[in-house]
Amino acid sequence: MSGAITAPAGTDAERAHGRIAGRGLWTLLVTMAGTFLAIMDSFIVNVAVPSIRAELDATFAEVELAVGGYVLVYGLLLVTGGRLGDLFGTRRLFLAGTAIFTVASVCAGLAWDPVSLIVFRVAQAVGAACFYPQVLAVLQTGFTGRARATAFAVFGATIGFASIAGQLVGGLLIHLDLFGLGWRNVFLVNVPLGLLTLAGAARVLPAGRPGEGRTGLDLAGVGLLSAALLLVTVPLTVGGQAGWPAWAWASLACAGPAAAAFVAWERRLAARGGTPLVDPALFRVRTFAAGNGVALAFFAGNAGLFFVLTLHLQHGTGLSPLAAGLTFAPLAATFALASLLAPRLQRRLGHHVLTLGYAVNAAGTAGLLVTAWLSGPAATGPLLVPALAVIGFGEGLGVSPLIGTALAGVPARDAGAAGGFLETTVQLGMSLGVTVVGLVFAAALGGGEAAPAAYPGAFTAALLGNLALAVVTLCLLPLLLRGPAVTARRTAAAPEPSAR
Repeated sequence: MSGAITAPAGTDAERAHGRIAGRGLWTLLVTMAGTFLAIMDSFIVNVAVPSIRAELDATFAEVELAVGGYVLVYGLLLVTGGRLGDLFGTRRLFLAGTAIFTVASVCAGLAWDPVSLIVFRVAQAVGAACFYPQVLAVLQTGFTGRARATAFAVFGATIGFASIAGQLVGGLLIHLDLFGLGWRNVFLVNVPLGLLTLAGAARVLPAGRPGEGRTGLDLAGVGLLSAALLLVTVPLTVGGQAGWPAWAWASLACAGPAAAAFVAWERRLAARGGTPLVDPALFRVRTFAAGNGVALAFFAGNAGLFFVLTLHLQHGTGLSPLAAGLTFAPLAATFALASLLAPRLQRRLGHHVLTLGYAVNAAGTAGLLVTAWLSGPAATGPLLVPALAVIGFGEGLGVSPLIGTALAGVPARDAGAAGGFLETTVQLGMSLGVTVVGLVFAAALGGGEAAPAAYPGAFTAALLGNLALAVVTLCLLPLLLRGPAVTARRTAAAPEPSAR
C-alpha cells in the first residue's frame, strides 16, 4: 500500500448507501479544499492581466509567462508529484505541496517586478503539482463502493465551481480593491484557504506509509517525460501566436521519439525490478488506457469551447471580462448539479451514465452551433445560455464518472502516479483543444485585428470543431466501457464461494 489512506473512510453502512460522515467527511472536505485551490488558481489570474501589466510595467509576453508558466509547469510535474506520493506518503506530499503553494501565493502577492511574479507563479505550480495528485489517490484508495462514487461526484462539482469561481472571484477582488492591494488580492486570497487546508490535512489525513519495496525516484523517467511533454506543450501554447515557425513544427516532430524513449526506459526499468515513474503495467488496465484517450478528446473539446466563447463574447459582442465570466455561470451551475446527480444515475445506468453525459454534451454543442449560426451578430450571452446549460449538464455527468472509471482498476500502490498521469492527459487535451479549435477560429477570422462583425462567423466555424471533438469522444467511449463490461461478465460467471 502506498502512502494513501490505509482503510476506507466511513462505516460499512455509510459506504453501502453512499453516505460519507465522520472522519471520511472531513477527509473529503480537506481534499476538496485542495482541489479548489489548484483549479481556481488556473483561472483567477486571467482577469488581473491588465492591472498587472499597468502596475508592474510588464510586457504582454511577461504577463503571458506568469499565466501560462503556471499551467505549463503544473502539467509537467503532475506525474512526478503523484509518484512522490506513492513513494513517500500521500499525506506528506499533500502537506508539503500545500505549504509550498501557500508560501508562493504570499510571495506572488508581494511581487515587485514581472520576473519575481513569474518565479513565484512557477513555485505555486510546483506546490500544486505535489498536492493535487494526492487528492485523486485519496479518493481512489480511501473510499469504496457508493461512497467512492459520491466522493468523485463532489470532486467533479468542486472542479466546476472552482472554474467559474476563479473568474468571478478574481473580477470581484479587483473591483473591490481590498486594502488598496488591487490585483495582489487574487494571490493573497489563497493564503487563508491554504492555511485552513494545511491545518485540516495535518489533523485528518492518515500518516500512511511509503510504498513498500520501492526506493528512489525515477529521475531518468522524469527527465524523458518532461522533455516529451515540453516538446508538445510549448509549441501548442505559443506556436500559434508566433505564427507557427519552423522550430514549433520541429518540436512537435521530436515529441514522438521522446515519448518512445520514455516508454522504452520505463519498460526496461520495470523489467529490472526498479520503480518506474509510470509503471507500464498500468496501460494493461483497459479502463485506465482507454480512459486517458477519452479524457484527451473530452477536455480538448471543453477547453476549445471555453477559449473561443470567451473571445467571441469579449471581442465580438463587447462584453466586459466580468460580464463574459457571468455568461459561464449557468454552465457551471448545471455542471455542479449533474456532478452531484451522477452517482444516483450511475446506480441505474451503470457506466452508461457516461454515454448519456457525452450525448447530452454533443447535443448541447450542436444546439449552440445552430443558435450561433441563426443569430449571427445577435448571438450574445442570453441567447447562448440554454445551450450552455445543456453543455454544462452533459459535462457534469461526464467528468467524475470518467475519472472514477479510469482509475477503478489501478493498484493502490500506483494511485498517485496514475492520478497524476490522468491529470496530465487532461492538461494536454486542454492545450490541444485550445490550439486546434483556436486555429479554426483564427483561419475563419482572417487573422490580424478583425472587426467585431467577423467574430460571429468565426465562432460558428470553431463550433464545428468543438462538435467534431464531442462526436470523437462518443466514438471512443465503447473502448472505455468494454473494460467494466468484461469485468462484470467475469464476475457473474465466477462460481459462488462454498458456504461454511
